[in-house]
Amino acid sequence: MKKLKLNYLLIGVVTLLLAMALWPSIPWTSKAENRIADIKTRGILRVSTVSGPLTLNRINGRDTGLDYELAQRFADYLGVRLQITIRSGIDKLFDDLDNGSADVLAAGLVYNSDRSKEYNAGPAYYSVSQQMVYRMGAPRPKSLNSVKKNQLTLAPGLAAISELRTLKSQKYPRLSWTIADKQNTTALLRQVVDGSVAYTIADSVAISMFQRIHPQLAVALDVTDEQPVTWFSLRNNDDSLSAAMLDFFNLMNSSGTLARLEEKYLGHVGSFDYVDTRSFLRAVDNVLPDLQPLFEKYAINIDWRLLAAIAYQESHWDSLATSPTGVRGIMMLTRNTAQSLGLSDRLNPEQSISGGARYLQSMMSKVPESVPEDERIWFALAAYNMGYAHMLDARALTVRMKGNPDSWADVKQTLPLLSQKAYYKNTTWGYARGHEAYTYVENIRKYHLSLVGYLLEKDKQKTLRQQLAQHYPVVNPREMFNPVFGSRPLTPSVAGDADEKNRSTELSTLAQALLP
Repeated sequence: MKKLKLNYLLIGVVTLLLAMALWPSIPWTSKAENRIADIKTRGILRVSTVSGPLTLNRINGRDTGLDYELAQRFADYLGVRLQITIRSGIDKLFDDLDNGSADVLAAGLVYNSDRSKEYNAGPAYYSVSQQMVYRMGAPRPKSLNSVKKNQLTLAPGLAAISELRTLKSQKYPRLSWTIADKQNTTALLRQVVDGSVAYTIADSVAISMFQRIHPQLAVALDVTDEQPVTWFSLRNNDDSLSAAMLDFFNLMNSSGTLARLEEKYLGHVGSFDYVDTRSFLRAVDNVLPDLQPLFEKYAINIDWRLLAAIAYQESHWDSLATSPTGVRGIMMLTRNTAQSLGLSDRLNPEQSISGGARYLQSMMSKVPESVPEDERIWFALAAYNMGYAHMLDARALTVRMKGNPDSWADVKQTLPLLSQKAYYKNTTWGYARGHEAYTYVENIRKYHLSLVGYLLEKDKQKTLRQQLAQHYPVVNPREMFNPVFGSRPLTPSVAGDADEKNRSTELSTLAQALLP
């Protein structure tokens, strides 16, 4: 996946210039009859989106997602309530604009010339490339010229379709694809993983997140260069909504909110380690069930799955783990720390998890109150790893580097400098393995992302088993869900038995038929 790029200065300048150009002719704050006035009169901002970890995801009864948080802030900016409608696919989103049931689409949509002919695009807030994916272990296409008939399946409304038409007319005349009218991109990614679809195309961020729970999904090639992601509204003679969005994103940029949200949702997306992710998911199946009640019991003011991710980074959930420096147990506590917490046996899983959770909470309580609530955990984890004093040194160094000491996005960039003499000689507490603290926190964030998504996937499979049992009570659901790709959801094939593969394909077809 290409590294995400955001030029906040450029976004700010373009936003300001466009707002200045539009403002004299669009007095949306006072004009009684325009789209903003309609929204304010209604008291509701209607936003359509699709479900996903980056758009809108409900975890423990709480809505999260980059687009959701931005949409909520936009509604607050307008002084109205937010009404979210979740659609099954991209094509359904644009139907909402066409029939007047949505004011804005906020769903990680890519800007392209076809969409801009009928819809107004808002400011870009991150960028992606369109990539073709295949299942690891299957033949990898070296170019679009290698794609054979019926191999490439796409979701309706996908932005890459217009680029494919251009490539077909100019470079790859034999290129063909199939549109799966009733499938969205996520469903097609799953089908690539289970082998029922050879290739599909999705954006680089969606693919990177999907790989966290399905590591056997592999990128074959880039179909496009990086493209801006933006919101869309209906194009007509009234540009008051576009002007409001320009002003809103300019405020989000200038206040640093956009940068913080990007760090929260995109800062740990880039790199992917297939072997490490496979090992982690295997441990989730085989080791975590015994430890989960302890993580749930002792997680203090944090998600228990985050505490579990911390423990995995520390010891890979090995209660007997011991390092050369003498730290031991699942949470890898030092003897002094264990004694200060009243622990008698660091190798006892319950004592270790309890002590580690309390020690982390003490680090959380020390983080300066100026640090945003949703970023305090990352500062605390850095302190947990390298010591609170060194974390303070990193904040002070960030200030000297003209950064924001309350922004994790800024502070994490200075952490590796604590191991370089040119920088640590001027700090209060001297040398620290800041590069290790950086890696430590980013790994935990990746494990947490994988764990949340993987457990949600398992819950969906459990629900589907129950649905299949109701529709076909004479068939043992365990037999139906014994696919060739293993016990974990959609993991790579270990055996090559043809009968099992056929049964897996039939199950996938049946499961799709039962989905709404």
